[in-house]
Amino acid sequence: MRKIVIGSVAIGAVAIAAMLSRMTAKQPENDSPRSEVTRVARRDLASVVKATGVVKPMVGAEVRVGSSVSGVVARLYVRIGDRVQKGQLLAELDSRELVARRDSAQAALQLSQANLSYALADLRRKRDLSAAQVIAPSELDLAEQAHSVAEQQCNQAGANLADANTQLGYARIVAPISGIVESVSTQEGETVAASFASPTFVTLLDLSRLEVWAYVDETDIGRIRTGQKARFTVDTYGNHEFEGRVLAVHPQAEIRDNVVDYVSVVRFEQPRDRVLRPEMTTTVKIALEQHSHVLALPMRAVHRDGGRQFVVTRNGNTTERRSVSTGMQDESYWEILDGLHEGEEVLVGETKKD
Repeated sequence: MRKIVIGSVAIGAVAIAAMLSRMTAKQPENDSPRSEVTRVARRDLASVVKATGVVKPMVGAEVRVGSSVSGVVARLYVRIGDRVQKGQLLAELDSRELVARRDSAQAALQLSQANLSYALADLRRKRDLSAAQVIAPSELDLAEQAHSVAEQQCNQAGANLADANTQLGYARIVAPISGIVESVSTQEGETVAASFASPTFVTLLDLSRLEVWAYVDETDIGRIRTGQKARFTVDTYGNHEFEGRVLAVHPQAEIRDNVVDYVSVVRFEQPRDRVLRPEMTTTVKIALEQHSHVLALPMRAVHRDGGRQFVVTRNGNTTERRSVSTGMQDESYWEILDGLHEGEEVLVGETKKD
């Protein structure tokens, strides 16, 4: 019996020890918070001004095409979304009345030319008779006057014919630029009147000539200069960044919801693999200062203690707290001026205070 009791006690002790061992293994280590490790590397850094913006057509990239004459729309050759080339026929007006005016002007010109020919021949005869002193000088004066009048009438008839041909040409509406049909404002069979303003038939948009209007806050506009590099994104293409440069800063402020902004125009090259469209919302970053190929660390790797900056370096299994000097910063990184060398490992995250 005593052996049995001793054996039971031994087995119980072993079980309790095993349970305590498992509990100890499950307890979290609170010695130090877990940190990521990064290496000191070189990269390009830039301080930026952030602004929201919108894609806009350049001057001349959006054209409203209309007619300078009144009439009935006989044919409309394009629809919204069609791509057209400069000089392509877009629409035609009923030109029967204009053709009749052209024919009438042409007939009037021919009549005036016949009158001019007769007046010229009569003038020559009168000059010969006047040289022979057969007629009075007053008859020669009348012949010269008739010739002059016939000549002016011929010139007027020629101008009327040119005007009639011009008006007839306006019946054919052609594209002044290459682009895409943005809107169509009329239909076949409609009567358009050009008494006071040219009616708009279609609106053309050249998608290769776009720019970004960045609305920069008044507190930052003093640091914006033409020629500065800029990057922007649009919602439809996620985090893809488009590159450009500041072309101009509008002198007139844009006041929206009592917030004063100034438009900074960013000019960029239209990408081949992506299509940007007017009124797309953009997020713009204008580079103010740029340092190239400098040592840098993520901002979470640099800590501050009593006005001094430090990092925690790692060499194998040992760590060391080291003071550093920093320069400029962008959204994610600090420039390291002194205290570290390229390739050294640094802990990223919270550290224990000494």
